[in-house]
Amino acid sequence: MNRLLLVEDDESLALGIEFTLKDEGYEVLQARTMENGKKLFQTERLDLIILDVNLPDGSGYELCKYIRTKSNVPIMFLTALDEEINIVLGLEIGGDDYMTKPFGVREFLSRIKALIRRNYRREGNCNKLKSGDITVEMSTASVKKNKEEIVLTAQEYKLLLIFMNNPKKILKRNDILKELTEGEDAFFDENTLSVYIKRIRAKIEEKEKNPEYIITQRGLGYMWDKSVVKE
Repeated sequence: MNRLLLVEDDESLALGIEFTLKDEGYEVLQARTMENGKKLFQTERLDLIILDVNLPDGSGYELCKYIRTKSNVPIMFLTALDEEINIVLGLEIGGDDYMTKPFGVREFLSRIKALIRRNYRREGNCNKLKSGDITVEMSTASVKKNKEEIVLTAQEYKLLLIFMNNPKKILKRNDILKELTEGEDAFFDENTLSVYIKRIRAKIEEKEKNPEYIITQRGLGYMWDKSVVKE
């Protein structure tokens, strides 16, 4: 059974979400504050975390940043803050998805299922991918640069695999989005994809403005510009 942590200070909304998730077979842990959410994250095995942004003792953004220093567990923001700047910020600091209130139950559940599935999915039949100074261990989903581990979110890891499994090949933005969502209705637009690519570049490139791995083919898409060895 998948275990979810819901960090939401609105008690009535939290109870409604919990009921919906339990009805779908999930085990749900609840926290009303950032501090309680942090404690549960530290002590419990979790498959996904749902964060409100505005919390009594801080911000869901702060909690997300903390979690990302420790784990790549999928994180979904669920908040009334629907301005583009809030959405982009949530994604840039390590969130995997961002839903605004009010929201449709079916879409909410579909996104959760997709995030959890992608987090556990493994690509291909090889055990390791090597490209330049980047190494991906498929069995543990770990990524290293010059033998130092890089922490990626579930979406970042999935996107990295898409590129490394298609080296020296121009990938159109729409094709990347379709593969990232595994053929489901695309919950991400091209701006969201740009945020993910920016985040990966910040972690793997020596110079973000002059990338060696993920390069932009203007008007066409993106390309992994180094050869990849599969072991």
